[in-house]
Amino acid sequence: MNVTVFGTGYVGLVQAAVLADAGHHVCCVDVDQTKIDNLNKGIIPIYEPGLTPLVQDNHAQGRLRFTTQAEEGVAFADLIFIAVGTPPDEDGSADLKYVLAVAGTVAQHMASDKIIVNKSTVPVGTADKVSQHVQAVLAQRGAQLGFTVVSNPEFLKEGAAVSDCKRPDRIIIGTDNSDAVAVMRELYEPFNRNHERIIVMDVRSAELTKYAANCMLATKISFMNEMANIAERVGADIEAVRKGIGSDERIGYHFIYPGCGYGGSCFPKDVQALVRTAESIDYQPQLLQAVEAVNHRQKRKLFEYITKHFGADLRGKTFALWGLAFKPNTDDMREASSRVLMEQLWAAGAKVQAYDPEAMEETQRIYGTRPDLTLMGTKEAALQGADALVICTEWQQFKAPDFNSIKTALRTPVVFDGRNLYEPARMQAKGLHYYAIGRGQH
Repeated sequence: MNVTVFGTGYVGLVQAAVLADAGHHVCCVDVDQTKIDNLNKGIIPIYEPGLTPLVQDNHAQGRLRFTTQAEEGVAFADLIFIAVGTPPDEDGSADLKYVLAVAGTVAQHMASDKIIVNKSTVPVGTADKVSQHVQAVLAQRGAQLGFTVVSNPEFLKEGAAVSDCKRPDRIIIGTDNSDAVAVMRELYEPFNRNHERIIVMDVRSAELTKYAANCMLATKISFMNEMANIAERVGADIEAVRKGIGSDERIGYHFIYPGCGYGGSCFPKDVQALVRTAESIDYQPQLLQAVEAVNHRQKRKLFEYITKHFGADLRGKTFALWGLAFKPNTDDMREASSRVLMEQLWAAGAKVQAYDPEAMEETQRIYGTRPDLTLMGTKEAALQGADALVICTEWQQFKAPDFNSIKTALRTPVVFDGRNLYEPARMQAKGLHYYAIGRGQH
């Protein structure tokens, strides 16, 4: 099949590459000329395991193309994906200007009937807005053309997006148009062979399913962080509690790891957007509001530990920071806990020596050159002459370090661990003062 994808961010580029790898012919459209030029040279704008060779191979074999020419993209396929960003508006609601801009562009250039697929994460009712916008532009043109708007939300995890896209646990298709369902089934047939993954529903239910899924996962994280804060005060170990409740199959072990808060492009934005949607229909979503409030508080947890240990005035202090990305296996720093911590440390007069396997360039892009931030080439280099080590991201290479060298390199033998990577008893035996989330009183 021929498919056009508008947007070459995480969702659009991964979806396009995986569809091309399955044998479809895919045209990617983006307004960023530099990004398109780089993609045509095989230079990928994001770090995502397995994505670079997938894009390069399928581009070389002619199944994947990149262009800034919207008219070319619209003419290329009758199945068009919208996979552009929906950033938070000032009030936290999802900003649909990019989605509607693509819809208008498709309507302006289409010369045959189209199926328009919303892949972007969009509030309930967006398919109706897209339909109205397309209809209005077609009317202005005096064009009598048919189209259907389908909701097909993505459920990718950054850091595992390629494998998630190749082996989806479910494929949600939101439409009441049987012809559109048939086309979408054909598109996803390569991913639906060993068992039925396709779930067809009405378009509004599909739109809500995406938000409900992310908000449920965010709720599990905030719940565990709430439990961790209680555990800390009553002298319990949240890691023991986690194992105790995770063994209940109704709860499970996924997303019950306590830490220094969730970040990224999805959970914070989607919780806020669903809160605003609820408020717009005169419903107060108290649980979702609490999920967001707990997460904001949790991102300040590491700084609380630091000032508890060193005092409020951190002038003259230097902190080694391991992990800048919001999670492992990505260079994405959107809403990252590391950013909250660094900005608090700087405000208190401290300096940061930071290391991350993938997010160094992104850190440089966000913060530029500043005297209180030094980006180090290795995790060991970040320790040299620092007063303490702080861990914000659970990269694999941080999980089994040389504790003796950590103690030797630091001015004071103290570790603040926002991801509970180590056992407190082992740290104590190594002579390291250890602050972890919900693992007893400090």
